Amino acid sequence: MPLDINSYLGIHAQALMVESRRTELLASNLANADTPNYKARDIDFKQALAAAGASSGTSLALQTTQPGHQSTEAGASAAAEPGVEYRVPMAPALDGNTVDEQLEQSAFAENSVRYQATLTILNSKLRSLMTAITGS
Repeated sequence: MPLDINSYLGIHAQALMVESRRTELLASNLANADTPNYKARDIDFKQALAAAGASSGTSLALQTTQPGHQSTEAGASAAAEPGVEYRVPMAPALDGNTVDEQLEQSAFAENSVRYQATLTILNSKLRSLMTAITGS
């Protein structure tokens, strides 16, 4: 009976990619905490994971703004990526910046824990598969 590795790993592979992208966004927010008019962005994890799961076990699709581009960062809006949204500020700065450093640091730490948990689950599944293959 053939084994479909994507179904064996479940949603965890897609979750790892979404958590990785969220880490990038949160790091960008923290790096731009003092940039005037910078708008903090975050990922709606449920929406992004649903979009990743809807692709039938394949990875998140790369979206381009123009033919030949390979990145969504160059001129693309936050809405171009599934689940990426602008954060609603609790108290925006006078210069228009919406980054709340404490909130971003907290979200970054939480996301790091989730990322590590997902890695642990994937590692366990792959170790179980290797045990089944080698028999020891």
